[in-house]
Amino acid sequence: MKKIIFLLSAIIMTTINSFAAEFEKDVFKTSAGDLTITFIAHGTLMMEFNGKVIHIDPVGRYADYAEMPKADLILITHEHGDHLDAAAIDKIKKPSTEIILTKTCASQLGSGKVLANGESATVQGIKIDAVPAYNPEKAFHPKGNGNGYVLTFGDKKVYVAGDTENIPEMANLKNIDVAFLPMNLPYTMTPEQVANAAGMFNPKVLYPYHFGNTNTDELLKLMKDDKNIEVRIRKLQ
Repeated sequence: MKKIIFLLSAIIMTTINSFAAEFEKDVFKTSAGDLTITFIAHGTLMMEFNGKVIHIDPVGRYADYAEMPKADLILITHEHGDHLDAAAIDKIKKPSTEIILTKTCASQLGSGKVLANGESATVQGIKIDAVPAYNPEKAFHPKGNGNGYVLTFGDKKVYVAGDTENIPEMANLKNIDVAFLPMNLPYTMTPEQVANAAGMFNPKVLYPYHFGNTNTDELLKLMKDDKNIEVRIRKLQ
């Protein structure tokens, strides 16, 4: 029996250590506890706060979701296959999991709570504001179709922009502590556009994400004289 318990413990620890080693993480102190952000890939993130697990745009090509922590909350920004993956969602769902998504995503997934641009909800104790995400002059992401999300964790606000350009509505964002801005053409932004977007609302920490083969050094050069915004580069191609 002791041998079986030892083997099970070893398997569990190996799984945990493997998960920890596979993805980078950053921890932010908030007035209501630590917020841990795990950088999966592309537009896919995971956050942990007060015992809750939040998955954002979980997609199976970026992680083995059968091995990932089960979700208390799932956020989907829009319906494209690199953001909405029903199979990945099924692997991390549990009976109490709540899903926030767009109208188009809900029609494809068949479940979830729809938030339109400008709407808000408090889910699992976390305030969620849905904000616009779109391309002004391209057809990839029409206005009103996709969401960005502002999540409030205690005294900290995290903005996950979704697929968008540096749209005027970003100037309405206030007191953003952490921002994820997409940076790859032709679907989202150039480094110049990301720098412009950041200048509209001045997050304390900026992560470019969903950046494909875009050279992140270009953004670092553009932002080097802005002492109020810390740019962090993580493995989020």
